[in-house]
Amino acid sequence: MLLEKARKAQRELESYTQGEIDRIVKTIGKTIYDNAEVLAEEAVKESGFGRVDSKTWKQKKTCVAAWRYLRDKKSTGIIEEDFLHEVITYAKPIGVIACVAPSTNPTSTVASNGMSIIKAGNAMIVAPHPRTKGCTQHGVALINAALANIKSPANLIQVIEAPTMALSQELMSKCDVTLATGGVAMVKAAYSSGKPSFGVGQGNVQTIVAADYSDYDNVASIVTGNRAYDNGVPCTCDQCLHFPKAAEEQILASFQKSGAYILNDEKKIDELLTIMFQPNGAINPQNVGIPAIELARRLGIDAPEDTMILMAKARGVGRQDMLCKEKLNPVLAYMPYAAFEQGVQNAKENLLMEGAGHSAVVFTNETETASQVGAILPVSRVVVNQAGGTASGGNLCNGLNPTMSLGCGSWGNNSISENLTYRHLMNMTKVAFPIKGATFPTPEEAWAD
Repeated sequence: MLLEKARKAQRELESYTQGEIDRIVKTIGKTIYDNAEVLAEEAVKESGFGRVDSKTWKQKKTCVAAWRYLRDKKSTGIIEEDFLHEVITYAKPIGVIACVAPSTNPTSTVASNGMSIIKAGNAMIVAPHPRTKGCTQHGVALINAALANIKSPANLIQVIEAPTMALSQELMSKCDVTLATGGVAMVKAAYSSGKPSFGVGQGNVQTIVAADYSDYDNVASIVTGNRAYDNGVPCTCDQCLHFPKAAEEQILASFQKSGAYILNDEKKIDELLTIMFQPNGAINPQNVGIPAIELARRLGIDAPEDTMILMAKARGVGRQDMLCKEKLNPVLAYMPYAAFEQGVQNAKENLLMEGAGHSAVVFTNETETASQVGAILPVSRVVVNQAGGTASGGNLCNGLNPTMSLGCGSWGNNSISENLTYRHLMNMTKVAFPIKGATFPTPEEAWAD
């Protein structure tokens, strides 16, 4: 029934003008923006993890960034005219797109992906995470109530009321395309559905401080804030900090000033690992998104009440130490290096163990150094002198396209290695005319040096 209603709504949307489509897109974003705080409160209460202030801000910045990016883009009819090569490009909708919403971002993902899906002329069916289904369903209901007040097809955006893995798999196998923003198992299921899918890879952001960068207070402020954001749940949170060994004392002092508590007791670090991970190394779902001060209490540590993150030195690289993995808590590993090249290689080894294809950060004043990191690390995006969270483009402080779905390329078993946008969610027809005066080269011309 959901699919039939969606197809009818999508066919109706095909008759809409660019302006009418854009009004729907704007309404989706503005609705979630206006209800960000109540939806954030519901998400934290329902899931049991994360921070209301972080989720509120995440929804607001996501909606603003998405609308700012989408508002002036053509997405229906002729979208490009290349007069030099005599090619006209028409945009065509894909049809019905499934949006799998994760428990970590139950409504910001719906807003971001939904705005891009509708922008490209498609209908959307949302598959909520069972753990946060109420919040996601409420977000969709608010959107539909707002759409009822403007010209918009009925059932353009729908949501599964009683989500299960089986229903999500059925939806993915019957829709035209799936946007799978969630865990590894969900992304794998999407790619196995028999239909085209856009998935995301696992995060494990490596942050490198180059020897030429000495504003350690700035590094500490940025990284601590990003690591504490939503209690460490987002995939773009900085996970492991690599810095010059010669500056270790200064850097740790800066982090302590910014709200970090340094763990030096090996037994406490071992206890922390048992809280964050299961014996097989998988994330412990029962302890995701716990505030740093609560983690400290569980470890029997009398940390200051304003503690934002816990920090611990990694005792190995990659698979040698679970601290090098992605951690869904406000915990930052650190690895001092003797030479910059060693720091980059350590970051690479951590990524190849987990998080390849996602994102990395480098703090440097040298363009050549930043380029070196980009050339070596197996990631789809490197942000310079910014928090790992800016990899999504949502902060509008860099040129990356704003999205909640960060493609990680073949490294992360994804089909794209860039930030997903509305351009990925449309079909295109190229009309090619003869180029006046065009000639085919002679063999001599073709193979000449």
